[in-house]
Amino acid sequence: MTTGDPVIFEGASVILPGKIAQTSVRIADGHITGLDAPRDGARVIDASGLILAPALVDIHGDAFERQIMPRPGVTVPTEAAFLETDRQLAANGIATAYHALTLGWEPGLRSVETGWQVHDTLDRLAKRLTVENRLQLRWETFCIEAIPLIEAALAGPLTPSIAFNDHTSMALLHPETALQDRPFDHDPAFPVTNMDSPAFAAKMGERAKRSHMSTGDFVELIRTVWQRRPQVPAWIDDVAAKGRAVGAPMLSHDDSQEETRTYFRERGARITEFPMNRRTADFARAGGDHIVLGAPNAARGGSHLGSIAAADMIRAGLCDILASDYYYPAMLAAIARLRADDVAPLEALWPLVAAAPAHASGLSDRGTIAVGLRADLVVVDWPEGNLPAIRQTWVAGRCAYSAMPSAG
Repeated sequence: MTTGDPVIFEGASVILPGKIAQTSVRIADGHITGLDAPRDGARVIDASGLILAPALVDIHGDAFERQIMPRPGVTVPTEAAFLETDRQLAANGIATAYHALTLGWEPGLRSVETGWQVHDTLDRLAKRLTVENRLQLRWETFCIEAIPLIEAALAGPLTPSIAFNDHTSMALLHPETALQDRPFDHDPAFPVTNMDSPAFAAKMGERAKRSHMSTGDFVELIRTVWQRRPQVPAWIDDVAAKGRAVGAPMLSHDDSQEETRTYFRERGARITEFPMNRRTADFARAGGDHIVLGAPNAARGGSHLGSIAAADMIRAGLCDILASDYYYPAMLAAIARLRADDVAPLEALWPLVAAAPAHASGLSDRGTIAVGLRADLVVVDWPEGNLPAIRQTWVAGRCAYSAMPSAG
């Protein structure tokens, strides 16, 4: 079947803006062409007893890293990794994915070298992939070596997003200051740990292993990288200007202070992902920023880092978007958990994983079921009292995944 073949879904409960309705949905030429429309020669898909909803938009997902490195120190070719990742996305109802590609100064999985491999692989595989695979350039701001890759990605056909990360300052934070309350990263009085201490060496051990380095060598590397700190603000200004020039959506990561949010907002980053305390989220909301939290947080009932709970934030109107983070099935699982806990009705929850991330990313052609928009749809089997399951995923009018044998 091509994207031009007309198809009509009948019998489903359809998630529309602000409501759920029993209506047919007709698609053709990759777009939604009618609601409650006549068949007019379209192939009929009987979705009786099922839910038809906008396909998911994942604004931040790094589960693909486990495909590249399924065990510590064991890597597989990036082409095989992304063919498998693409299948997982489709099976989980995700039609648009921003892969959170860490571009850092560490060797190994999160290096600029690996970043180039991922960028080139996705570019080469684009026509073979079943869903729309984009990049979130998760840039470690101490890594000037990543800027040529950022420039190349911004010039590509699928505009990436840019996420400003500073795990360098976070790694060097003095242990007496809680991560969730750390000062603005560029504060001259930022409390730095003792890099010569055994405790710091122990803390860096896992990162050293991921980078295929000894702990001692890794500590020396981060000590050297820390000397770049005075230059980092200028590098941030440069990358932000490049992002603004092409209209790339931009995010700041793990904000812990109002000053941090202000700093990145002024540079065009209007999305805060995973704010680390309620105060910063309140400030972001007052400033009209988009707020992203992790779907695993919502699905599990709390953050694995001890940060704010997504369900509480949603109730308070302080979360617009749920991202898969490190586990693709978490997006649908989060909606199921939130619905079961009566956080909000389904029609109010679904935008967290579809319309809102699409809007924040500047993708005005998807995320909602409406005539004229792209036919990115999911068919969901959700018996009362049971967990939901994706039965079909449609991307731009093409069936990317089907677990409905009778549908053909």
